[in-house]
Amino acid sequence: MSKISSYIRNSRAELSKVIFPTKPQVKQAFIAVVVVVTFVSLFLALVDLVMSSTLSAIL
Repeated sequence: MSKISSYIRNSRAELSKVIFPTKPQVKQAFIAVVVVVTFVSLFLALVDLVMSSTLSAIL
């Protein structure tokens, strides 16, 4: 039983050290992720379009 109580005590101590993000930080990170994913997907779509049209012209 000593190991369990020690584990719980240590877990609570570690959780008290965690800094959780604020709502504005979460919103900013979400917007950044959406912008990056949109940019990368548009870039890959453009590369796909160029490669497929080039391959179609060759064949």
